[in-house]
Amino acid sequence: MAATQGKNIFNRVRNAQLGILRPFNRSTQLPDELLQDCDNRLGLQFNGKQVPVLVKRLSSRLEAIKSGKMTPADYNLCMKDVKEMIDLLNSDSQQEYPDGSGRERESRIIHAEVFYLFDGVEILVDFLLLPIYHPLNKTSDSSSQSNDKIKTETVWRKRVTYHILELLHNMCLCIGSDVALPLSDREDLVPHLFTLMGEKSCFLKAATVLEDILGVKKNMIKLESIPKLKELVASFDEEQLANFCRVLSIAVSDTDCKEDHATCTLAAQDKASRERSGVPVCEVNQEYLVELPGFVNKLVLIACRKIENATGSNLSDLFNEIEGWVTWLDSSMAFDALAEVANDDGVFLHLPMNDPMSPIPQSIKTMHELVYKVEVLYVLCLLLGGKHRQKVHGLLANFKLMAGLNTLFDKVIWRCNLRTQHLHSRNENCDCSPEVALKVQFLQLLHSFCDHHENKYLIMTRNEINDLNRIARQNGNDIPEAIQNLDRSLLCTGQKGILTKLVEVTKKEPSDSPFRFWLSRAVESFLRGKTSFADQTFLLRKGLLEHIVQHTLQEETKSKEVLQSNFDLLAELMKFNRTAYKRFEDVVKTDELFEKFLNLINDNMVDSNMFVRCLILTLNHFEHNEPETYANTVNVYRLLQFISNKEKRLKFLIKLISIIQVEILTQENVSCLNTSIIFLMFADSKLELPEYLSELREEEQRQLRPGYLLLNFRELLFFWQEHYLHKDKDCSTLEKSSCISFKKWKQMVSVLVSSDIKDNRTIAHYLTKDELPIHEGWSQKDYRERRP
Repeated sequence: MAATQGKNIFNRVRNAQLGILRPFNRSTQLPDELLQDCDNRLGLQFNGKQVPVLVKRLSSRLEAIKSGKMTPADYNLCMKDVKEMIDLLNSDSQQEYPDGSGRERESRIIHAEVFYLFDGVEILVDFLLLPIYHPLNKTSDSSSQSNDKIKTETVWRKRVTYHILELLHNMCLCIGSDVALPLSDREDLVPHLFTLMGEKSCFLKAATVLEDILGVKKNMIKLESIPKLKELVASFDEEQLANFCRVLSIAVSDTDCKEDHATCTLAAQDKASRERSGVPVCEVNQEYLVELPGFVNKLVLIACRKIENATGSNLSDLFNEIEGWVTWLDSSMAFDALAEVANDDGVFLHLPMNDPMSPIPQSIKTMHELVYKVEVLYVLCLLLGGKHRQKVHGLLANFKLMAGLNTLFDKVIWRCNLRTQHLHSRNENCDCSPEVALKVQFLQLLHSFCDHHENKYLIMTRNEINDLNRIARQNGNDIPEAIQNLDRSLLCTGQKGILTKLVEVTKKEPSDSPFRFWLSRAVESFLRGKTSFADQTFLLRKGLLEHIVQHTLQEETKSKEVLQSNFDLLAELMKFNRTAYKRFEDVVKTDELFEKFLNLINDNMVDSNMFVRCLILTLNHFEHNEPETYANTVNVYRLLQFISNKEKRLKFLIKLISIIQVEILTQENVSCLNTSIIFLMFADSKLELPEYLSELREEEQRQLRPGYLLLNFRELLFFWQEHYLHKDKDCSTLEKSSCISFKKWKQMVSVLVSSDIKDNRTIAHYLTKDELPIHEGWSQKDYRERRP
């Protein structure tokens, strides 16, 4: 009778409630008979893979370890169970689920869900967090054990830990955040995973699991809270540090807005910023890394490290050797599995990729090195975009990052073009192969390095800097202070610097190349800031403007990103530069081509608005700085003649205001709002602002859409005040790019949003009583005076 009660689940539960037996706290405490029948109960096809029973066996091994009764044979059985589960989660098969339903699912997903349902993940974490495993090399009561026994136990701990980490990673892959998110909240687990990276045999697996769980963690961990992290990072060799960069990239990224920076609305970003209490964790982590002794220097060494046999045609041969399997690679850590070789006992040893005696083929080592560089460049890019940008810039300059990358440019970065098929656009995470990812990450780094910073001249050589000086003197301009203060020992060496090579590559790239966007962005970032005639002329003489204009006018369909990058680059090349307008006239010779170019502007207003802004700024510049030749200039250059027409400017203004609203304002389209304000600034300087605002009201009436322009624009301007008055970087950027003081920006916006309905320079003057908020309500007298 007692035996029957032991097998009866109802009796077991009832006895637990009565206190006769210990209550269940895990599903693995259920009777064996019930667990063995779980596949049937869950509607699974019987295939001999009883996951619930396997989980219970793992639980029993855990209890044995806790009691100190674990033998090498038990360790071996434990590892066998873990490896069996790993095999199940790597299965490519499909099976009917539930049985008899006629619907098929991936077997690995089903097995992962059952493993999770029966507390398998919790058991694995308990294994990792056993006191005896802190750290792996720790031994228990060494005085009572022989050295051989101690060594044997340590080896088995490492073996089991390695496979448990691999199984946890597979669970994260199969189930995703349902597994990773709870793990990320374990305050004991995350620091321990960092500790496990100190053991080389477990480094890659621990780093992979860390990447899985930190990627979904809501509140990022502070690196300074990790015990002995400074010593741990100092102990990493270059390969480990490069792989560790995948973990670091998550820790130093701003995760307040989970969407892509280009698509996340500014309102969402501002809200996250307002709700933030204290210094963001990403900034704390950035500062921690920057202050680590030798950390940035090590990253630069990895980024600039030469690749063996990367000369002549050898590198192309190396890439072609692995063309067939490269798509298997989805991360550097997955790729590192190739450097882990199993011996007969199932022990995995990490082989140094740079060891000349290593059996790894040279082609594998080369690809490995490329992926390392991608990881390192990405972290450097994040640090350059952070609050400690100035210090990072100084370190990268002193460590000659740009000079090193210039040396690699021809031999490695831009030598191989394996893929003949169409590559993904930037919005599709174009990382289908390491050599593609390296090019994109290199260009992103250049963009961050050059953007509004005087160190941008470090991507040039001594001779090229001398060319800039000659151009400036010949035109009667002062040599820029950034060039005067330049430490020439930090410049690129050779005949050509990175900037020249970028232009040459751009001119050779196929029309549909996915790299065109980032190439244009990198060159444009060099021109950003205070307009430099010498910088513009240096690039104009290399035929860059002609190439970009011709590419823009080509019939082939271009992505919005590439079209926008073309217009943005043209805007920086042509701003205030008479020579650039003449070159434009030479390349767009016919009225047909000119009309086609104008249509592209009109049909792609968001993408072309920076170019339109360049035209209005240039027109105003010539009018005020060269009044004696202004009329002739406008007549000679068709673009300036076009933008000088008031009706055309009004049409641009109407279109700019109509395509944006506060709810959809992003970093990509906020420039439309700023361009609209510039239009009205110049209208105000000519005493034409009332006429412009009146025309906006008339357009509303023609369209029978009251308020869609003026009310919308007023809301946008209120948001502009909230957004920019708290963003020093954005304010300085507006000043430098427009050559208009931020004081004038604020004054113009304040006038436009004023509640003074008697002032015909305010938007409120043109609104009806019902269109204004109550607190800005009109008196009857005001209404009578304003009424036509």
